[in-house]
Amino acid sequence: MTDLIPELRTPSAPEGTGRVKSGMHVSRVDGIAKVTGAARYAAEHEAPALAYGVVVSGTVAKGRIKNIDAGAAEAVPGVIAVITHENRTVKMRGNDLAYKDMTAPAGSPFRPLYSDRIFYSGQPVALVVAETFEAARYAAALVKLSYEVEEHDTDMLASLDRAYEPRKMKAGFVPPSSKGDADTAYEAAPVKIESQFYHGAEHHNPMEMFASTVVLGEDGHLTVYDKNQSSQNCRWYVSHVFGLSKDKLTVRNPYVGGAFGSGLRPQYQLPLAVMAALQLKRSVRVVLTRQQMFSFGHRPETWQQVKLAANPDGQLQAIVHNAVHETSRLEDYVEVVVNWSGQMYACDNIKLGYKLVGQDRYSPIDMRAPGAAHGVHALEVAMDEMAHALKMDPLAFRLKNYAEVNPLDGKPYSTKELRQCYQKGAERFGWQDRPLEPRSMRDGEELVGWGMATGMWDALVMVARVSAVLHADGRLVVSSAASDIGTGTYTVMSMIAAEAMGLSLEKVSFQLGDSTLPMAPIEGGSSHVATVGSGVAGACEKLQKALLKMAQAMPDSIFKKLQLRQVEFNDGRIHLRGEPAKGVGLAEVLAHAGKDRVEEKFLMTPQMLKQRKYTRAVHSAVFCEVRVNEKLGIVRVTRVVNAVAAGRIISAKTAESQIIGGVVWGISQALHEETYTDHRLGRFMNHNFSEYHVAVNADIHDIQVIFADEDDRVVSKQLGAKGVGEIGLVGVSAAVANAIFHATGKRLRSTPMSPDKLLLGDQEVPVRKPPQFE
Repeated sequence: MTDLIPELRTPSAPEGTGRVKSGMHVSRVDGIAKVTGAARYAAEHEAPALAYGVVVSGTVAKGRIKNIDAGAAEAVPGVIAVITHENRTVKMRGNDLAYKDMTAPAGSPFRPLYSDRIFYSGQPVALVVAETFEAARYAAALVKLSYEVEEHDTDMLASLDRAYEPRKMKAGFVPPSSKGDADTAYEAAPVKIESQFYHGAEHHNPMEMFASTVVLGEDGHLTVYDKNQSSQNCRWYVSHVFGLSKDKLTVRNPYVGGAFGSGLRPQYQLPLAVMAALQLKRSVRVVLTRQQMFSFGHRPETWQQVKLAANPDGQLQAIVHNAVHETSRLEDYVEVVVNWSGQMYACDNIKLGYKLVGQDRYSPIDMRAPGAAHGVHALEVAMDEMAHALKMDPLAFRLKNYAEVNPLDGKPYSTKELRQCYQKGAERFGWQDRPLEPRSMRDGEELVGWGMATGMWDALVMVARVSAVLHADGRLVVSSAASDIGTGTYTVMSMIAAEAMGLSLEKVSFQLGDSTLPMAPIEGGSSHVATVGSGVAGACEKLQKALLKMAQAMPDSIFKKLQLRQVEFNDGRIHLRGEPAKGVGLAEVLAHAGKDRVEEKFLMTPQMLKQRKYTRAVHSAVFCEVRVNEKLGIVRVTRVVNAVAAGRIISAKTAESQIIGGVVWGISQALHEETYTDHRLGRFMNHNFSEYHVAVNADIHDIQVIFADEDDRVVSKQLGAKGVGEIGLVGVSAAVANAIFHATGKRLRSTPMSPDKLLLGDQEVPVRKPPQFE
């Protein structure tokens, strides 16, 4: 198994890393490969006679292609072909099911170069393939198209009256439910607030652009190096679209330069590269430009309405949360935007509504903390607004309405250490010194404000298979078709295996990123540690049992009749628990058994019957300080404390890094990120890094992370762990908004909270007549 995929260069820790235990700060085992350039990404794998493809993007939002003039492009030296829907010779299946990847929403997936139909601006309309990238790029600029243009609609706010309930639900999507009589309770309550929120579209923009290198073997086998969050999902998609058997196709993604949800679904460069390789019968690479990174899924533009009612003592009487966001004409993309308002605070009357508006755009796609990034923001800003109306401290108001069980269904939480997060976060931040009234703190020309918010995300666990191979020389190779999108999967899986087998970290390699490896779920939803990590622990436990059985078969064995709990594995030996001298080397055990290696496989399955009795979630408390130059509208986030309850933390360094990254993104969501549309053209306009603003080093200051003591054996029986990928982001933008209000007394209800909006105050809110919700 060690040499199954040698070119993946499976990373292991540097010599001298030594023994590890859960919770340690361990540097990434793949770190050296990444900083030295040894790690190869999708566009960096070479092949003999490699051709280069450049996508030609359409320029209208809706209509049909009337004519394609590729003559000038074809005349460029080095151009091999200009592939369009008219001259594509590779057969592509015609039914929707063939194009549905494992995360596809309901509807009809987009099919690149399938017909003359134009569904959105920026749609791929041709692929120029040449001997060099430069020739392909130049020729792509020479392709001319004419269109039969149809009227388009990309203005969601102007179309709220056309909002509809999702016609079909995505697998795993939980429609919002309600309880009590929230409307009546709201009207009768003595204290109430009503707010509307708006969030513009956002794009993921990972550092690595989407790319596919398709290597055509002499036997016709396709090896595809692709940027994605699941090699097996992409193999599934390609094999179904082109009718290829799995044994003729391998997809690899050993290194991914960021994805954040954009790689959950196969992006269009993948089928285009495969199409070109099959049609031209040679290896092909297709890389999207930074501008084309704005031409597929994004976090959807979203409108929300939140109504809260309470008694004068702060007890919530009603929660009403409605949301509308855009989707494409082709698919009903859905997110759990409002569901969080039914889980976070104790209340007897809850009403939740959720609808979609069809637009002439590409389907949105999950983006870090999908749904919660917007839904929790609106709820937490409304909670701050209610606390102010009640003249209560925002933290005290949340504690007053602390939910001991899930308010909607009464289920207990598998674990919930949110009180601990509140306490530790407030203490570290110094929240006790916060004055209640806004505009109470100033430092020179800057107003100072302190805000806080609660965060919540699902604790997901799925199904995975893991293989573990121990070699006679002491090397352990663990394998699963998992992905590492920068989150630290290589490191945490290696740590779990090393701790289980009592090995130094440099003796362990974790192999991932290949569709031929044991089955793993798509890397998303903060599920990999609890899922694949539990599989690693399970495979290693089976290895321990196998080795103990072999040791028991040795002559005069001291292990006869002992159970696994009575022995330990350390430094390549098995010995009596607590007595390192009484044992035997594993190499000797294998030699006696006549083996040079031993392999065990484990199928990780969730404890469904047990888990369904609980609400399973991670929680956080975010405390934020801002400094505001009110004359210029400039906001600086100078301090953030994020206290997180996410079960047992396996790799403290990478977990902390994930939370810090989430906080940075939350600040970026709060103050910077939005993709603007010119509705006359139906086109995203700021599709570049100079005009699509993200947080940079100068925007980020002190970020402190605290992990609560928590051990969740309902979510993860083997590890007690939960995921941290999303929770670091959730609640951050709301904490920033609430801090801005505390500093200035101005309540901003749309993101990003840019300087112009701060100067305008409440006038910036795009208030609309709410659609009808039952």
